[in-house]
Amino acid sequence: MTHLLKSQKYIPNLPAFMTVCEQNYFRVMKLMPKTEAVGDTSKIDVEKFCYQLEITATSRFTTDIIFKQISSNVIGFINPKLLVRVYHDARMAEVISPDYLKRIKPSNEYPNPLMHQKDEKYQVNAFLLDWLDHCITHGRANCLWDVNHGLV
Repeated sequence: MTHLLKSQKYIPNLPAFMTVCEQNYFRVMKLMPKTEAVGDTSKIDVEKFCYQLEITATSRFTTDIIFKQISSNVIGFINPKLLVRVYHDARMAEVISPDYLKRIKPSNEYPNPLMHQKDEKYQVNAFLLDWLDHCITHGRANCLWDVNHGLV
């Protein structure tokens, strides 16, 4: 007799997701331009790559930024781009959408026509964390070190 295993519904790990977003916040704040006005940018050079953080919208408690790779000396290498919302009151930074396609769902049924992973929202935010770490560790930029507000 054959038993079919019923696949369990994916349940996002909220504490892990919130931890990644909190870590993203502190890393983004280190790379943020000196002033937070729409259109302000900061550039980070890492070996053969150049990355840019650009402020696209600001409000009292949030700032929207685009974090993207703007140049590469490697032929055929993709230039990733992420739209990130920074929540200053909660001290969190979350990827809203990758490459301006559409907002990321908290979870996806699998399989699906676009082959999104079940935990794609977490994975994209974890990618941002790794990307920011790489830029801070190996990059050259004018970083904002705000020792008075505990951002170091």
